[in-house]
Amino acid sequence: MAQHPLELPTESLRRVCDPGELSFETTEEVSPIDRTIGQDRALKSLEFGLNIKTHGHNIFVAGIPGTGRGTTVQSMVEAQAKAQPPSGDWCYVYNFKDSYRPLALGLPRGVASQLAKDMDELVEASRREIARVFQSESFQQRRQQIISEMERRRDILYRDLDAAARQQGLTVQFNPAGIMTVPLLDGRPITPEEYQHLPDDARDRLRDAGEAFNERLVTFMNNVRGLEQAAAAALHEMDRQSALFAVSHLIEGLRQKYQEHPQILTHLSAVQDDMVANLDNFRGEREGQGQGQAQSGQSPFAFMSRPEDPFARYKVNVLVDNTDQTGAPIVMELNPTYYNLIGRVDYLPSMGTLQTDFRMIKPGALHRANGGFLVMQAKDVLTNPFSWDALKRSLDCRELVIENMGEMASLVPTASLRPEPIPLNVKVVIIGNPQLYIALYHIDEDFRKQFKVKADFDIEMDRTPENVAVYAGFVRTLIDHDNLLHFHRSAIAKVVEFGSRLLEHQGKLATRFIDIGDLAAEASYWAQQSGSTLVMKEHVEKAEREKDFRSSLVQDKVQEVIQENVIKISTEGSAVGQINGLSVMDIGDFVFGTPSRITAEVSLGSDGIINVEREIDMSGRIHSKGVMVLSGYLQGKFAKEFPLSLSASLTFEQLYNDVDGDSASSTELYCILSALAEAPLRQDLAVTGSVNQRGEIQAVGGVQYKIEGFFDVCKARGLTGTQGVVMPRSNVHHLMLNEEVVEAVRAGQFHIYAIETVEEGIEVLTGTPAGALQDDGTYPEGTIFQKVSQRLYENSEKLREFGKGPEESGDGA
Repeated sequence: MAQHPLELPTESLRRVCDPGELSFETTEEVSPIDRTIGQDRALKSLEFGLNIKTHGHNIFVAGIPGTGRGTTVQSMVEAQAKAQPPSGDWCYVYNFKDSYRPLALGLPRGVASQLAKDMDELVEASRREIARVFQSESFQQRRQQIISEMERRRDILYRDLDAAARQQGLTVQFNPAGIMTVPLLDGRPITPEEYQHLPDDARDRLRDAGEAFNERLVTFMNNVRGLEQAAAAALHEMDRQSALFAVSHLIEGLRQKYQEHPQILTHLSAVQDDMVANLDNFRGEREGQGQGQAQSGQSPFAFMSRPEDPFARYKVNVLVDNTDQTGAPIVMELNPTYYNLIGRVDYLPSMGTLQTDFRMIKPGALHRANGGFLVMQAKDVLTNPFSWDALKRSLDCRELVIENMGEMASLVPTASLRPEPIPLNVKVVIIGNPQLYIALYHIDEDFRKQFKVKADFDIEMDRTPENVAVYAGFVRTLIDHDNLLHFHRSAIAKVVEFGSRLLEHQGKLATRFIDIGDLAAEASYWAQQSGSTLVMKEHVEKAEREKDFRSSLVQDKVQEVIQENVIKISTEGSAVGQINGLSVMDIGDFVFGTPSRITAEVSLGSDGIINVEREIDMSGRIHSKGVMVLSGYLQGKFAKEFPLSLSASLTFEQLYNDVDGDSASSTELYCILSALAEAPLRQDLAVTGSVNQRGEIQAVGGVQYKIEGFFDVCKARGLTGTQGVVMPRSNVHHLMLNEEVVEAVRAGQFHIYAIETVEEGIEVLTGTPAGALQDDGTYPEGTIFQKVSQRLYENSEKLREFGKGPEESGDGA
């Protein structure tokens, strides 16, 4: 039988990779690939984004999983980090001026941890030295000298006071209430009984003398108080000078060590002043003091959280230690919660309350990545509460502010730590899918300011000999990495064909290497199961079949109900206004095509085309648009000289899910034309393809799965040799049909027709020419379009007649 001129030859159904064109026998002769494959655009974008230093040029890596986006980002970031100098350290220290605001010190690499160690040693050495000085014999002697001198001068004042009192007949006595004068009698203090028996004039004289002497007592007390204050000041100064003597040489040693770091020198001065001001801590005189009162200058948090350690304020909280870094830091944050991202202030429970201090400030990923690179998954940042806003705020302000979420949400201000902000200089790389990038770009105005570089990972590359060789190199890499069997070149050829089938494109190869890797691993498994030492062609084919079998339960159930005629699909004969449409079902890990019956009923009227699915809200916008295009086609083709008078009901029979897409629009048009012309359509053919208002057949998606889906139905019922599929010619290069279909076409058991116009499609489906418009504006007699045009004209005339009154129609009396 001669082949129909619109029927595709088998060479067009699948692009075969000839093993003989490969330059190797097995993958043992192939070198592994150590670079990203088929992503030149993304690599250039990443290189630009990682090198540019301008603020806001952070990177969004857009691509679907499996395209190598994660490993590529990691390798490129690591290479960039190695070429940059290591970042410095960051630490927090006690703020002696404002204990609520710990100070941040930015130091060169390795200095922070050394400073923390030196400060601990300083405290221990200071405790020893101060205790030694204060316990020394010379210190005690000098201290006793000051006290003795004060007591000597106080005794002199007392003797002078007592001598003056005796001249007035008085003496001075001390008691718990203070100092007072007592009258003398015969050189001794008079008793109260003796005082009462004195004559009135004697008592008055003694009383007047005592009152007059009170001014002298006040002067005495003031002088004594001055002596004691001077002695206390002298003792304090001696303590201070002794403490300075004990610790100054220790601190001076640190000043010399850190003389190139002004921040540390300032902190050491504050430490020295605080040590001298709080000598009781070093002399062990805190025992017995109430723990509810803080020492002068001490943080109110210290007595709560560390009452047993009065020296905690001198410690150094090393936030970021880059001592071991050889390049810029890289942080791959897998769980970017708010606290994991920007850090936190921890609290410890203590007697029913929560306590904290500067030592409990913890770093986040941004702290660790400061001066380097932070890589995260976009969905992880966006799905963690507050993380996205915190990231944007930090990047915009270029500083890191640690603030606990509870404090932000609190209605009542509470006293809490406010660590000094740290300057931020980091390159952030977030990885997500292209749809997420588009959504963020349009919804979040801050996104485009902070992520100005997009690295787009493609899912495909050209199927060239060079890229075929790259596929072989990738498989060799998997063999070395996962300890797989080596592949024969026939197996590699099948892997290449699989890469084209994934994309439904004869001229492209998929860069979804996760799928290629899965196929290679499974093919190696089946080769091992068969006892082969090489992966051959048949093992790759088995891996494909087995993978489809594991995921095709839904397809098998659909095929089963079709074979049982529960879902009515005709594969033989012909019918008016009835046709087989094709659709694709995507269940995640498996895609398959399935036929569905489309019917049309036409009648006299002016309702136009009624899309049943649209009327009951089961039609998507694209499908509704496709149906409305049909009205435009019919108007332009048949109703230029008279009104389009048509009422047509169009529906997918036994459809229980929503329908969308315009890939069935040409199929629906054939159904309407068949109903209008009363021309039967072949039921052994299924049709797919979109149509525009000019009658041109347009490409659709999933065409290879649609063809295979109808083929499976026909095969299950028995191939008749006339069955087949009508598809758009613009989809031919998308065909990578499985070999069973290709063999059936080669044997003349199945046929695939590629068309470009509605005229070609209607002729294949009816066996009758569509008809070309003649010079007189009519179509040739007996053609499909002539019958359609005649039917529409008659409908128009009848509708016009129905619209006339009795007198107009000539039926009146």
